[in-house]
Amino acid sequence: MSELFYQIFLAIVQGIAEWFPISSSGHLVLVSRLLNYNASIPLIVALHLGSLLGGIVYFVKDIGKIAKDFFHLKFEEEHGRLGVLVIIATIPAAVIGILFRKFIETEVSNLWLLALGFFITSILLFISSSVNLKPRKEMKGKEAVIIGCAQAVAALLRGVSRTASTLCSGILQGIDEKSAARFSLLMSIPVILGATILEVRSVSLAMNLLLPGLISAVVAFLCIHLLLKVILVSRKNLRWFGLYLLIIAIALSITHLAGKI
Repeated sequence: MSELFYQIFLAIVQGIAEWFPISSSGHLVLVSRLLNYNASIPLIVALHLGSLLGGIVYFVKDIGKIAKDFFHLKFEEEHGRLGVLVIIATIPAAVIGILFRKFIETEVSNLWLLALGFFITSILLFISSSVNLKPRKEMKGKEAVIIGCAQAVAALLRGVSRTASTLCSGILQGIDEKSAARFSLLMSIPVILGATILEVRSVSLAMNLLLPGLISAVVAFLCIHLLLKVILVSRKNLRWFGLYLLIIAIALSITHLAGKI
């Protein structure tokens, strides 16, 4: 198979897995191993830039309103307050990312940890899909801190989805699923941006990576829309992601134990 085929395939995987609660980093590692393809660092950076672009374009109106309220110091307004909560929630992940960056990078290919991460994420999704809390849309600073800490922990464990950890921690605190998802996706943007900037500084991106990056962006945009407008009409739909990850975790463990991967 051609190099372009592998790049496009991984771009689709990245676009789907970045914003769905299934772990993009985990899926890139797993799919690369299954394809016996060694994805280069520049390619991975391009794919992350693409999925990030998809998220920014989807939330461009929200980001604009947040920036406007910040510029006018309207922190009590809806979007000004949302921006403050996003900043609060981003701090734990930023700290963990800086302090444990080398650990995160060295554990990238450990398939046992990957299977464990998928399993943990599946449990989180099963629990969140079955809770019967009275939902509310308003979020407080304390809840944002907890969601931020959940994102930070997810960054340490390969296969634990950042989207799932933040979405589920919001739901388990009584936030309705759509509000929790919107906040989860918005708070992921600065974290992904910061991590990508650190990587971009050490690599050069060739023009041939433009197409995979754009494909990742388009797929990411469509998946965010699907998640917010279709899937999260009911939090019970999260169990299907949980079931998928549970199957993947079991299959990965068996095949790795048998030496097949």
